Amino acid sequence: MVMVVLTMVLTFCNHIAVDETVRYTPHPNDPGKTLLQQEAVVTVSGVPLTHYMEELLTSKICFNSGMGRQAMEWVIEKLHLEEFDDLLTQTVRQFDDLTSKTRRGMDDLQSAIKSFDEIHNLTSSPSSQSMPKF
Repeated sequence: MVMVVLTMVLTFCNHIAVDETVRYTPHPNDPGKTLLQQEAVVTVSGVPLTHYMEELLTSKICFNSGMGRQAMEWVIEKLHLEEFDDLLTQTVRQFDDLTSKTRRGMDDLQSAIKSFDEIHNLTSSPSSQSMPKF
C-alpha cells in the first residue's frame, strides 16, 4: 500500500509556489519499516532575482526536511526507550511479586513445621523419667 500526500503552497501574492509530494511505501525487505520520499518543486515568478529566490527556498526546504528526519528519529528512539522502561518496570514488579509470594510461602512452611512439631510433641508418649511414680 502506498500513501501519497500532495500539497501546494502559494505565498507572496501568488509569486511563490511550492508543490510538495510525500510518498510512504513499505520497505521492500523489511515489512516493519516504511520508506518516505519527499519532493518539492519551487517556482518563483514575477519578482526580481527569481533564480536566487528559488535556490534560497529550496535550500531552506532541504534543511527543514533534515530537521524533520532528526525529529522523527528522536521520537522513535524515545518510544523504544519508553517500551524498554515499561518492560523493565513490569519485570521488576513481577520479580517483586514473586519474591513476596515466595517469602510468604516460606513463612507458611516454617509455621506449618513448627505446628507439626508442637502436635508431635503433644501426641508422643512421655518418657519414663518424666512420669511420676505412684
